[in-house]
Amino acid sequence: MDYLLAAADPVEPTVKPLAPMIVLGAIMVITYVVIAFDWLHKSLAAMCGAIAAVIAAMWFGVFQSADGHSAYDRAVHDIIGHDLGVVGVIIGTSVLVEIASRSGLFHFLAVKIVKRTGGDPGRLLLLMMLATMLFVTFLTIAPGTMIMVSLALVVTKELHLSPKPYVIAIALTANSGALMTLASGICTLMLGTAGDLAYLDFFRVTTPMALISAWVTYEFVRRFYRGDLVSPDSPEQRRHRVSQFDEWALVKDVRLFYRSAIILGATVIGFALAKTLGVGLDFIAFCGATAALLLSGIHPDEAIKKVNWSMILFFVGLFVIIGSVTETGLLAKLAQWLIDLSGGSPLWTLLILSAFVLLASGIVDNIPVAATLIPIVREMGSQFAAGPLWWGLILSANLGGNSTPIGSVSSVIALNALEKERGIKVGWGEFLRVGGVLMLLQAILVLGYLVVFSVFDWFPK
Repeated sequence: MDYLLAAADPVEPTVKPLAPMIVLGAIMVITYVVIAFDWLHKSLAAMCGAIAAVIAAMWFGVFQSADGHSAYDRAVHDIIGHDLGVVGVIIGTSVLVEIASRSGLFHFLAVKIVKRTGGDPGRLLLLMMLATMLFVTFLTIAPGTMIMVSLALVVTKELHLSPKPYVIAIALTANSGALMTLASGICTLMLGTAGDLAYLDFFRVTTPMALISAWVTYEFVRRFYRGDLVSPDSPEQRRHRVSQFDEWALVKDVRLFYRSAIILGATVIGFALAKTLGVGLDFIAFCGATAALLLSGIHPDEAIKKVNWSMILFFVGLFVIIGSVTETGLLAKLAQWLIDLSGGSPLWTLLILSAFVLLASGIVDNIPVAATLIPIVREMGSQFAAGPLWWGLILSANLGGNSTPIGSVSSVIALNALEKERGIKVGWGEFLRVGGVLMLLQAILVLGYLVVFSVFDWFPK
């Protein structure tokens, strides 16, 4: 209950020039607008924004030299270096997932799951959503979504089913799966690393909400698309078609198959023990990737080139923009404004911040929203315990991405694949009726969940 009773002591803010705040704040907002409306590829938009932010910061003298380092080195290199752990996890897991994918492991598991449905449309929806949770939990949101969407498009075509409800369900469920562990989603990883949250604590705080929100997603999608979850074929025909799927079709090397399974499992265990071992998740990810490269027989260049370097550039640009804006003091002012708005109440600060992120994550990609809030929460942490704020951000950033087609990477991947492979376009109107309404239901759950955790003092210390 200390968290609820701790009132924020007013801190005199350092007076900083207003012009740099306005100019760099405008650069950040313009970059986010460009990303939101897809006027430029988001990696290019982030890099352009980063260049403009650094030039403006240097012009206004925002960056300060220290310890023999130039102003640029001290600021920009420190900004990038501070978040190298997140980039390292993305690179390491990308290599590991690529090799495991080549082994046929994921195809094997996915087909095994599909065979359990007997081709029944409703059962297929449920098990595909459960498989999405499984893959996203251990592979992160982007590869997990791609694997399941690809499978859904093939299976629904063979069974003469509409792919739309399955693909949309996968996209929405992936955001719940991203809450399962510290390494399950990009937003989760960024925020969990920034807040120095323990891997095992996620099973206490976010995993229950991941399961609850996934169940709500299943019930909502099943009812919304009940007219599409029908098959023109008889149960016998569906069972026969499903039985023809071969789970071993992509397994070319059985030894690689089992090695990949062991290395992937060991990496997941390593993530759970990283804090106990005193190492970062990036170290564990690189260990897993290195072991996979050594034991797979696959040329390193073949696996490494599959890393999503576009995403890496996006993150670097984003971090530089936000770091530059932070140096102006603008985000500190926003943090103080939120605290003042809440009357200094930690609980109300948590709820206001979470509600804002739930709404903003659908307007702009949830990754920039989460990244921007990191320095704000750090600033708030100087006035009261920031732990609950980090957990609130993780829940709201991931589930807030459900509301629009551009709110999360899973929706972008799923809807693009559906249009490209099957010629089915899901417009904003239809998606808002599904994802938007679902997000409102999940928002109520999230805010209530946070209140309960606060009242009963269940947040990890």
